[in-house]
Amino acid sequence: MQTLTLLSCGRSDRLEALLCSLPVLSGAKRIDAKDMERHDLRGRRLLFAVAVDAFGENAALCGLIRYLRANPDCLCGATAAVIADGATELDSKDIARRLIFAANLAGCAFPGKPLVEATGSLQNLSAMKKKNGLSTLDEAYRFAVSALLERLLSEQPVKKERPKLLVLHASDRETSNTLALGELVTRQLPDFEIETVSLRNGTIHDCRGCSYKVCSHFAAQSSCFYGGAMVDEVLPAVLNADALLLLCPNYNDAVGANITAFINRLTGLTVSNALYGRSLYAIVVSGYSGGDLVAQQLLGALCLNKALSLPPRFCLIKTANDPGAALKLPDIAAETQVFAAAMRKRQRGKL
Repeated sequence: MQTLTLLSCGRSDRLEALLCSLPVLSGAKRIDAKDMERHDLRGRRLLFAVAVDAFGENAALCGLIRYLRANPDCLCGATAAVIADGATELDSKDIARRLIFAANLAGCAFPGKPLVEATGSLQNLSAMKKKNGLSTLDEAYRFAVSALLERLLSEQPVKKERPKLLVLHASDRETSNTLALGELVTRQLPDFEIETVSLRNGTIHDCRGCSYKVCSHFAAQSSCFYGGAMVDEVLPAVLNADALLLLCPNYNDAVGANITAFINRLTGLTVSNALYGRSLYAIVVSGYSGGDLVAQQLLGALCLNKALSLPPRFCLIKTANDPGAALKLPDIAAETQVFAAAMRKRQRGKL
């Protein structure tokens, strides 16, 4: 396994005690985030350790995100994970998600579930404490971070000669800019086995919030309370895929209802089938603005929560309003070619 570089942003006594207690970090090179420009971090295994105080975002965090945005190649080839240690119940997830998005734009990859979040009370770790038979929430925190470090150090993209790509959308072919860009990208992937599923076909019910016991009962049968197209077509396609490409128009700064239902219904699948090793890609088109909000929603739901891995620069984000406008954007052919080439390199190991 590779050695780690520990990037600290802010400080808390609880986080410091945790970091000092983990043997795997004893040999890690430690850098303060404000000194990032002095170090070449490309190709490294990185652990961001972020202390979030009672007032949320601070100057150190702003400086870190600004540095990543201003240096879009500074983390090329790197793979990272994040610990976000909060002083209250607020801010830690939001800050971690924005940091991961900025690092991803700078060329950094993330394994599935790359975040351990510790709220001020640690109550967000109570389910992990119960599930693993641990005595205290502090033990659960340490357990979660140890598992995170194991994933980070062992993460390797799965490369195949003919990767299986699942394209998911809920758009109208006649009017959708997002679907048009998706087809422009997939036409440049002749060496992929591509399956496209429209979530408009049939009724896609949202998750009803079954208890863990009920959800586990249906999941053990590769099923779900609602059944239908999700069970018969969509979930098997997810399990069969090496990578997912979600085509997501921006609806009120969020993904649309059918995509949301798909994400929520994945919960039943992940009860019995880990989605680690599958990559997440997305194309987001906004009529006005806010594509970055949708991209962060996707990485939060599907990478942080559902364990899909996040390749470098996982999302193509564009603004186009009128039908067909996306295909007329300046340099769109070149940009989709670069996006497709990055997918090919990540999934096949070839340009």
